[in-house]
Amino acid sequence: MRLVGVDSEPLGIMSLEEAFAKAEEVDIDLVEIAPNASPPVCRLMDYGKFKYAESKRLHEQKLKQKQVQIKEVKFRPATDSGDYNIKVRNITRFLESGDKVKCTLRFRGREITHQEFGLDLLRRVQADLEEVAVVEQFPKMEGRQMVMVLAAVKKVAPKKNEKVKSDKADKKVKEEE
Repeated sequence: MRLVGVDSEPLGIMSLEEAFAKAEEVDIDLVEIAPNASPPVCRLMDYGKFKYAESKRLHEQKLKQKQVQIKEVKFRPATDSGDYNIKVRNITRFLESGDKVKCTLRFRGREITHQEFGLDLLRRVQADLEEVAVVEQFPKMEGRQMVMVLAAVKKVAPKKNEKVKSDKADKKVKEEE
């Protein structure tokens, strides 16, 4: 087997017994890294310390991930303007915090015969939020309710090079005048 030292320096090809002897000599673990290679590759390392560092690294990655939640805002075909404004304000707040919003419009009783009122309401929500939201799932019927999913608009930051170029162009225009 090919043996690699603690600091990733190659120690050569040797038998399993010799590798165990080297590991015992340094009082460290012998860990098989690549069993399918020919010859198999083993490394001298403190396995407990390695596992601890690996778990710390995975924990850090998990903390850095942002989990997107789906918030739900419920409407009715006869939602009044005051309630509508509050719901739109809440949707804006949810989108700014990075969550997706599921707009649900529930039809009760004979309201289901006038689905166009519900569609008009959801289109109004879409139009009112076009600066901050993009429609991820267009309005569709699911049983007795109409559902639309909104996601926040990706904010594109101006690139530094483009700003510098436009500043230079402005200076040239001023010099020519």
